[in-house]
Amino acid sequence: MDQAAIDALGNLTVPAQRHIINGQTVAASDGQDMEVLSPLNGQRLTTVAKGTKADMDAAVAAARAAFEDRRWAGQTPAARKNILLKWAELIDTHALELAVLGVRDNGTEISMALKAEPGSAAATIRYYAEAIDKHYGEIAPTQDGFLGLIHKEPVGVVGAIIPWNFPLMIGAWKLAPALAMGNSVVLKPAETASLSLMRLVELAHEAGLPPGVLNAVTGEGPVVGEAMALSMDVDVLVFTGSGGTGRRLLTYAAQSNLKRVYLELGGKSPNIVFADAPDLQEAAKVAAFGIFRNAGQVCVAGSRLLVEAAIHDDFVAEVARVAEAMKVGNPLDLSTEIGAVNSENQLRQNLQFVTTAVEEGGTIATGGGQVLQETGGYFMAPTIITDVAPKATLAQQEVFGPVLAVTPFNDEADAIRLANDSIYGLAGGVWTANLSRAHRMIGAVRTGVIHVNTYGGPDVTVPLGGVGQSGNGHDKSLHALEKYTNLKTAWIKL
Repeated sequence: MDQAAIDALGNLTVPAQRHIINGQTVAASDGQDMEVLSPLNGQRLTTVAKGTKADMDAAVAAARAAFEDRRWAGQTPAARKNILLKWAELIDTHALELAVLGVRDNGTEISMALKAEPGSAAATIRYYAEAIDKHYGEIAPTQDGFLGLIHKEPVGVVGAIIPWNFPLMIGAWKLAPALAMGNSVVLKPAETASLSLMRLVELAHEAGLPPGVLNAVTGEGPVVGEAMALSMDVDVLVFTGSGGTGRRLLTYAAQSNLKRVYLELGGKSPNIVFADAPDLQEAAKVAAFGIFRNAGQVCVAGSRLLVEAAIHDDFVAEVARVAEAMKVGNPLDLSTEIGAVNSENQLRQNLQFVTTAVEEGGTIATGGGQVLQETGGYFMAPTIITDVAPKATLAQQEVFGPVLAVTPFNDEADAIRLANDSIYGLAGGVWTANLSRAHRMIGAVRTGVIHVNTYGGPDVTVPLGGVGQSGNGHDKSLHALEKYTNLKTAWIKL
């Protein structure tokens, strides 16, 4: 990567953004805009249209019209595949532009953003493009004289609400399979990270996606997000974000057309380190990176570190050493390892969690405060809190910031009890050289994803989803296609 090219893109003026409805850019129906503040310096970056209910209704109507006239669903699988592949190619061509734009908007360090955002999005779109002509219906094993056919049809209009931490990656997890199945989509980006997703939608149209098939409306969740969730013409709603918002979306679905709702919500993921881990130094490094990259703003972050008591002090000291060596700074600098917190509000929330943790008996091993205040941006030191009791706030509630809660355990049974003492069940990790123990832990820890002797990195070929209050449904893998598919039985007497 070329730092000079990054710097040049980072200095470009970002034009005011408008909705994209039926292939056209349009202002909010009442003409209002929202200011976009960059977390790098707290300064105004640009504006986006402040959407209204009328704007969302127009986008949903455009998506419905596109679905009903089959301008997308009616194309041959090969034709749809070619358009999605062209889209992925354009994302690769504009990867640096997309990554820098996203970093200026949400604060992710550029070294991570290039791979995790445009790189991941392009790979995901290619994966589902290649699945289009390999996704077959079924013939049931019927008695003589009857034929049972199981058709797999698109659901219709999909509403997708995308978070701010990895908008391109998570957006592609939802957009690509929904479009691959022939659906039309209305996209609602996060208020604090809309820019790169809007550019992604522009590239989709440049690739040949018909107007109305993919629409994007920016604005506030309680306005346009609520309008989407209450719409009688949205068939499936997919969301990644907070549990509180997820609960409201389920309520809105019940109040409207009983649309299917798939939620990927919070996590308080346990990273469990046994004394017999094959490489404790590697485990410490991965544990630090597993919570502090992207300033801890990762849904599967290993935010609870459970360490066997026999190695607790030495291991925590090594994690702290790694954390203190990580560079917090300008996310557009290639040497930065921890970027900015997404917003001032999120930073204040993170700092309050630290205050509460200390009040409840926790000890700050490193970090604990805001840094680089002179930049005007939102930066926080990687923070490790030890002596965190199992029922403490920091052990139970998701911070979504660079704050690690550390709790010791005595044996395998104790580790399982602590790991499962949570309303969440999104991800987890186990470090051990004992193969039998590894498999026991895989079975015993209640979570949707579990890592063994690593943390992070599962690609698009495997599903991501949680149990408990971490949500329902799965992103990634061929299983994701099921969310955007209706099954239709044809029972034929011969």
